[in-house]
Amino acid sequence: MGKTEWYLEYEIHKNRPGLLGDIASLLGMLSINIVTINGVENGRRGMLLLSEFDENILRLKSILHTMETINVTKLRKPKLKDKMAVRHGKYIHTDADDRKTFRFVRDELGLLVDFMAELYKQDGHKLIGIRGMPRVGKTESVVAASVCANKRWLFVSSTMLKQTVRNSLIQGEYDSNNIFIIDGIVSTKRANEKHWQLVREIMQMPAVKVVEHPDIFVQSTEYNIKDFDYIIELRSHDEEEITYETVENQQFSEGNGFSMFDF
Repeated sequence: MGKTEWYLEYEIHKNRPGLLGDIASLLGMLSINIVTINGVENGRRGMLLLSEFDENILRLKSILHTMETINVTKLRKPKLKDKMAVRHGKYIHTDADDRKTFRFVRDELGLLVDFMAELYKQDGHKLIGIRGMPRVGKTESVVAASVCANKRWLFVSSTMLKQTVRNSLIQGEYDSNNIFIIDGIVSTKRANEKHWQLVREIMQMPAVKVVEHPDIFVQSTEYNIKDFDYIIELRSHDEEEITYETVENQQFSEGNGFSMFDF
């Protein structure tokens, strides 16, 4: 029987000397290995564990609940955000009303890139939306995550290289291992029917699609926000409001440099 991965997180009430050593010794006696350990937010410590027997995890949980110096907040099979928390020492925040919406600020670009790279590595269809104001780092983060995941990225529509709108792909680009990047505003404002045919074709592929400005994208397509597997919000700071009227005006105020590439 192979070992199973678990995530343990606990809140420290009294950080007395030897507390971590006691917990590590307890894990050792239960034949549970520590893979990674790190402090996470709000005085909490997170651990990725490996255990061959699930009953040892149940024993661990029972014993930890008797310790007055800590409070166990999570003991479960690790989610992606648990692994990110241990790796970066910081939790990814989700929207209170929509658990598939993940919020980042510009200071957390490293965490964001790592998170997206892990999503890219997963097989099959994945539709990711990313919201944010101009020049906050959306496209750069999408591309950097592609590099980290060792994936090729393709701009279907974008403002990265002036303003690009593609009407077709060449043979080698029809690869479900590629990351397809679509700018919802550029596609809505500048595209023709051939472009939308290409978008629909790409949306049917078992590949990762990343749509910048997904709220604008769904206004011009048969898709809706519920079709997205993940929504990422990137802000310059926590209180920044993402307003699409401002985004659209800024994105196309430099229209003098517009150029369209038809492949």
